Amino acid sequence: MASIDPVSPAHPNVLIVGTGLAGVGMAIKLLETGERNFVVLEKADGVGGVWRDNTYPGCGCDVMSMMYSYSFAPNTDWSRLYAGQPEILDYIRRVVKDYELEPYIRFQSEVVSYEFEAASDRWVVRTADGDEYRPRTVVAAHGALHKPYIPDFKGRDSFTGTVFHSAQWDHSVDLTGKRVAVIGTGASGMQLAPQIADAAAHVAVFQRNPHWVLPKMDRPVSNVELRLFKAFPGLMRIYRTGSFLMHEAPVFGYFHPRLNFLLKRLSLHHLRKQVPDPELREKLTPTYTFGCKRILFSSDFYPALQRPDVDLVTADIDEFTESAIRTADGELHEVDVVILGTGFATDNRCATEHIVGRDGLTIQEAWRDGTEAYLGMTVAGFPNFFMIMGPNSGGGAVSILFMIEAQVRYIAQCLRMMDKSGSTRFEVNDGVQRTFNHWVQSKLTRSVWVTGGCHSWFLDHTGRNRQSWPGTGTSYWRATRHPEPEAFELSGAGKP
Repeated sequence: MASIDPVSPAHPNVLIVGTGLAGVGMAIKLLETGERNFVVLEKADGVGGVWRDNTYPGCGCDVMSMMYSYSFAPNTDWSRLYAGQPEILDYIRRVVKDYELEPYIRFQSEVVSYEFEAASDRWVVRTADGDEYRPRTVVAAHGALHKPYIPDFKGRDSFTGTVFHSAQWDHSVDLTGKRVAVIGTGASGMQLAPQIADAAAHVAVFQRNPHWVLPKMDRPVSNVELRLFKAFPGLMRIYRTGSFLMHEAPVFGYFHPRLNFLLKRLSLHHLRKQVPDPELREKLTPTYTFGCKRILFSSDFYPALQRPDVDLVTADIDEFTESAIRTADGELHEVDVVILGTGFATDNRCATEHIVGRDGLTIQEAWRDGTEAYLGMTVAGFPNFFMIMGPNSGGGAVSILFMIEAQVRYIAQCLRMMDKSGSTRFEVNDGVQRTFNHWVQSKLTRSVWVTGGCHSWFLDHTGRNRQSWPGTGTSYWRATRHPEPEAFELSGAGKP
């Protein structure tokens, strides 16, 4: 691709926040449409988003590698069927380099406020270091999984050992010979616990609720496959399609749980096969409906729990002491290092952000009853403001990249709609948003996420699912193929 010097004023047409897969994908789509007057702000000193921040041992993706690359930039060099964090981060860096995005990116530029200026129909965006940008349009691509959730355990400040979150891994801490507590058995805890067991003297894994776990059918990608992928791109697309269908199929079971009986059987078989001890197996058997929480993939977690130097703790944590964790059953677990695999704050990703839209409306006021948007991308009261992977646009099982590609295409079409109409203000109609979210919640109310008997990060404090799209990835792709002009209000620059 020919090198083109970007226009880099303080008044860009588009300002993108974040250089994860969403932000990078949006930037590439803008280049594809001929837009050069944009800037990308990144709070860190490198690209990658969640794959830059999460560097814990064993960190990887539970979506097959063949689906975990952009359709327009397929990676033919994956070393395994399920890629690890270093490979995914390398892929993102390579895409940024191949599409020559570096000149558009401002690193170490953390956005601290967004305010819509009605007189100019522009946003005033300020960064922590005092820079100010006045873009026509903002695309927030900072994702939902970037703020670690750190529980306020009683007595935690009195603990004299080391405590850190899995997403803020402290590489200066040597776990060799240490007594380590891993709090949480979600995706992060399940990946890292087996990886640290060899080094640590003892690992105590604290489980609040067991998860439904499927075997991770991982293996190296053979040299023959790699050569064929490069020689015959169509073969890669076949692998990708097969992976897509495999991840898409379980979604039907989220709304009709009986359809997932085969996957539930496979999960229980996996548990019985790997955990012969009936007492331990009972502790690891979920009592809620399959799919109610995120389904996890692992073939080394159960074996790790049966090591003599690893214990599964199922009693609730009561408090931290100077050198231990006391559980509700009165037992004291002596530890040197505590690793919090406690996930991310997802209830309201913008709860602490300064985002002020039309007529002084803050995002906190707009979302006082819960987060909602239209198609997960636009929010009434916030003109010229788009989100990627906003409320209720998460895929049930399909690759998040599939959803991201649908959204960046949709946003680019909305920007073209503005240009063609000569408008300077683009906003979703409030009634359209309400009708859409009523439909979303009516569908989700009957889903396994709400009726399955568990509480998960999909649900907010009101008990509503604010994360998931109520259908397949394919149905979301259909819903976002083309923006409907009647759903939006366009004004300014000659519009009434």
